[in-house]
Order: sequence, then structure tokens, then C-alpha cells
Amino acid sequence: MLSIYLFTLLTFLWGLVGTPIAIALAQKFRLLDIPGGRKKHHSIMPRGAGLVLWSGYLMWALFTGNPGVEVPYIATGASVIFIVGYMDDMHPLPPLLRLIFHLLAAAWVIFPLPVPLWQRALFVFWIAGATNAYNLIDGMDGLCLTITLITALCALLAGGRGVWLPFAGLVFGVLLWNFPQPRTFLGDGGSTLLGYICSAQLAWSIFPNIFGTGFIHLAIILLFLGGVPVIDTLVAMTRRILHKKSPFEPDRGHAHHKLQDFGLPKLATLIVMGSAHALIIALGMRLIGLPVFNFF
Repeated sequence: MLSIYLFTLLTFLWGLVGTPIAIALAQKFRLLDIPGGRKKHHSIMPRGAGLVLWSGYLMWALFTGNPGVEVPYIATGASVIFIVGYMDDMHPLPPLLRLIFHLLAAAWVIFPLPVPLWQRALFVFWIAGATNAYNLIDGMDGLCLTITLITALCALLAGGRGVWLPFAGLVFGVLLWNFPQPRTFLGDGGSTLLGYICSAQLAWSIFPNIFGTGFIHLAIILLFLGGVPVIDTLVAMTRRILHKKSPFEPDRGHAHHKLQDFGLPKLATLIVMGSAHALIIALGMRLIGLPVFNFF
């Protein structure tokens, strides 16, 4: 247990100290987020946070003594996700190509799970979907990192394994540089990385509890465990289809956009979104009997 707390402290310090270094590197190599379109910021912002998150998670996975059988699979898949996202940040890639890599990374991390084939398939599509959903909600300072931190805390309250605590420390260290005054952005590499790690670790955390679960029941569980990112993305895609638009066409119709356009301050929007996510994901855990609400 001591090693878990030690690694949590180290990952937190990595996020806290490594982020300003990554910011300087991003500025030097012109890895910048340019304002415009749906973006609310008005100044050029370096995209260095993703590199800190990826390197921190990878080093923890490599150097921790007994991280769990799933961690090497997650770290490998997360590396693929981050590299593809980072390449997309520098030079936009075709959406289909990105999706193929996301599906392959999801299949890789699910392959060792001792679950039926149909559950594997459902997990693969859910992980790929959550990977993209976390990217799509990364439209407000601190939101994606806060959602990720809440996911980790809910998993810890439900008796999650030690993989969640060092991950939470890393995310919190980076969050301090992203909110309330943003100094850096995640970029596609960082936001998709967070979505992949959260969904992959959740899949490994819950699989012992889903034996005998039917397709519809498991689909509902995964919908809730995806929380705000997955539900908000599905609502946005449905809305676009009903308006005879492409479900993948970007707009300012996501929940955090609506709240801010309504006049809600940034901090209040973050609290509303974070609280909703905590409630939704906790309900998902209760559906499979995990005791996340026992403290109420």
C-alpha cells in the first residue's frame, strides 16, 4: 500500500513539474492551439499537457513493481492512442483512419479478458466510443481533466484497484495548469488518451462483476459508466441526425457549450458537469453491485 501512495505522489509531481517543461517544448516546436471556430479562447495556447500525461502513465507502468496484469496492455494501447492523436494535432488525419486505430487499441486491451465474444465486441466499441467522447467534451478549460479525475475517484470509492490512485495523482497535477487559468491544452492526443485509459481501466475493473449479464443490461451499464462524455456525445449525434446533418459535424451544441451560452460562469459549469458525471457513473457502478454509494 505504501508503494501505491509513493507512486501517487510521484505521478502528481510529474504532472505538476513536467507540465511547464512540456509547455516550453510545445512553444518551441510550435505545437499550438489556434483560436477560432467553436473555441472560446482568444489567444494561442501550447498543447503540452498530453505529453505529460502519456509519459507519466507510461513510466508508472514501466517502473511500478506489480501494477496488475492489465496495465501493460493499457499502456501499450494508450501509446497508440496518444501517438495517433498527437499526429492529428500536428497534421489532421482522416477520421476513418483515427477510428481504425482506436478500434485496434480497444481490441488489444480487451483481448486478454476471459469474457464471451459478444461482450468483447461490446467493450471494444464502447472503449473506442469513450476515447472519442472524452475528446469531444474537451471544449472548456479543465473539463476533460476534471471528468477524468471524477471517474478515478468514483472507481476508488467503489473499491477499485491501485491503478486508479496514481492515475488520479497524475491527472490532478496537470489539472492545476489547466484550470482556472489555462496555461496549456490537452490536444487530441491528451484528451483521447484520457478517454482510453478511463474506459480500459473501467472495463478491467468491472469484468468480474458482469458474468451472466445480458446484452441490453451490459449496454446500459456501459452507457452509465461512460458518464457525461458518452451520453453528451450520443445526444449531440442524435440531434444532428434529426436536423439532417452529419452526426460527426462539429458544433457548439454540447452540454458545456449550452451552459456557458446560457450565461453560467466557467466554474459553475464545471461543477454542474462534474456533479452530473459523478452521479451517472456512480449509478452505473451500482447497477453491477459496486458499493460507490455506501457512504451516503
